[in-house]
Amino acid sequence: MQNNHAMEKRNLIAQWAFDTRPILGRFHLWLDDVEIEWLDNKGHIELRHDISFAGDAMERLFIMTAAVTALGTRLFGRYGEGKGKDKKELNHIKKDADAVSAYIMSESLWYLTRQLPENHAVMVCLGEGLMPKGGESPDMGSNPLLGFGRVYARPQVAVFLDRMVQRLINNPDFGWDDFTERVKKEGVTVWGAAIDTLENTSRFAKGAETGPMTVLHLFDQPLSITRPYEGYMGNLILPREVVENAAKESLLVKYHTPRSRVMEAIRLTYPDIKPEHVHVWTLAGPTRVNRIGTLWKQWRDTGAHIVEEGYTLPTGYQVFTDSGTYAPTYQVGTWFDEAGDRHLFLVDGYAATAEAMQAASLAPILNVDVSLALFSSKFNLSWDVETKIMHLDPDDKEFIKKLFALAGQPVGREQIELYRQCICEAREAGMDVKKKWLAAKDFMPDKKWDVMALAGYMLDDPYTGAPGVQKIDKDTYRVSVRLSTPRGMKQVCLSLRFMEPEKDRPLVCNPLLIRFFNGEDYENRAVKISDSGRIRNELQTLCSEAMEFFGVNGMRVHFNRIPDDVISPENQVLLRKILTWYKTHHPLWFSWLEIAD
Repeated sequence: MQNNHAMEKRNLIAQWAFDTRPILGRFHLWLDDVEIEWLDNKGHIELRHDISFAGDAMERLFIMTAAVTALGTRLFGRYGEGKGKDKKELNHIKKDADAVSAYIMSESLWYLTRQLPENHAVMVCLGEGLMPKGGESPDMGSNPLLGFGRVYARPQVAVFLDRMVQRLINNPDFGWDDFTERVKKEGVTVWGAAIDTLENTSRFAKGAETGPMTVLHLFDQPLSITRPYEGYMGNLILPREVVENAAKESLLVKYHTPRSRVMEAIRLTYPDIKPEHVHVWTLAGPTRVNRIGTLWKQWRDTGAHIVEEGYTLPTGYQVFTDSGTYAPTYQVGTWFDEAGDRHLFLVDGYAATAEAMQAASLAPILNVDVSLALFSSKFNLSWDVETKIMHLDPDDKEFIKKLFALAGQPVGREQIELYRQCICEAREAGMDVKKKWLAAKDFMPDKKWDVMALAGYMLDDPYTGAPGVQKIDKDTYRVSVRLSTPRGMKQVCLSLRFMEPEKDRPLVCNPLLIRFFNGEDYENRAVKISDSGRIRNELQTLCSEAMEFFGVNGMRVHFNRIPDDVISPENQVLLRKILTWYKTHHPLWFSWLEIAD
């Protein structure tokens, strides 16, 4: 029996190593162990059952993608170096962490998609990082990210889709229907993705003990997004039975519903629950008072408990409320305390678009109901006013008059234009600005859709109890990843051993341009054709706001659009030298590149 168990273990590791060899080889890692914990109680058996639309081998590749991103970021993303630093230095450290996480995931996806069927592609539709937040200001620029239009596929498919994406961005007469028609005519299957390569970046940079993770949601179709976009969305997340039972009593529970009525719906479903045992998780802090202060009051008036920083969950971990709107979704539901009293945990408030969409797509997996509402990217007006403003027509002659009426006061000219811009950006990106509330299905072009949700844990997660990266010995680390789909859930712990000496590991996991910034000699380094794709990819990740796409495959770098907080003035000078050198010495490989002031 012992021998059979040992043989099964060896077979398990061997199959995982075989299926994930492209990523293991890219990052010079050896797979020492695989531990599987099924969380769905459906009798699933590893290597016999796959639970996603991608198939078993691809499942393992995506899990390994989340694992190496979590591991590489935790080790080489300057974890904890921002503690006690001023705002500017902290921002630099955050951007370095985001750059490492985005690079590792991007490289993993590139190698992963070489195993896709020839006519398949992964396309990033929503990404976290375009919009300053968490104490950042617009002059700091966007964070490194994997955002809209990034395509991972075999070369011929990638070239075709890249051209279609550029037409979506640059040609106002080429819309979503045109895009999907061309894709279908070409016989290409596109899997859409919503990605946050480093959730809770500020906590990571400051050395928090819990929270940071990498999140990748993959869909069996592209999301109906037509532009790079990130804003805010209101989100109310409840057990599905609460919403369904309320509907039976003709009570509509959506994001706009007064919270007293939501409490009524909760008590319809759970008559035994005490109001103070309804625990409402929202983002907190003085910067959020203008936006959701009245929301907190509505809940407190019902007797509910607004979850505070440090509140202890049934997992035994303490929550944080300064960031991290995605992970609390896994905790939504009821439990009983030692006295036999029922408690309910729910999520309310708002989130950035990618996080909100990711949480919404967990609905069929976790049996929750997620109601979303569009917000602007400003923090001046209350949540209930914001949602109404986002439904105004920016081209209406009475737009300003209606805006004043909703705001309850005159609004400055600059603010008027900012709100107009927010509505236009949402509309042009394909957001349905006419609907009062949204759900995950509103991002899907087809009525039927499927999802696989992956979370790789850099540090312990309070909501699932999943452990963060753990050091086993000087070369080996244990990494936890959760895969959740409508057909099941499992937690995978991978023991990964570095095959390179410790001093060489950062070279394997850092972007090429960052290595050059840190002193690596680009002029005397052996150049490969892959450098062209890597540098193109890294430019889009590091400073997306400075990129202009033109022609069939051209990309122009505008240096006057790169904020000093994104790339320092010294490194901008070096970057220009690097790009000029590659353009001069390898003009064919870098024919796509143009450099502008």
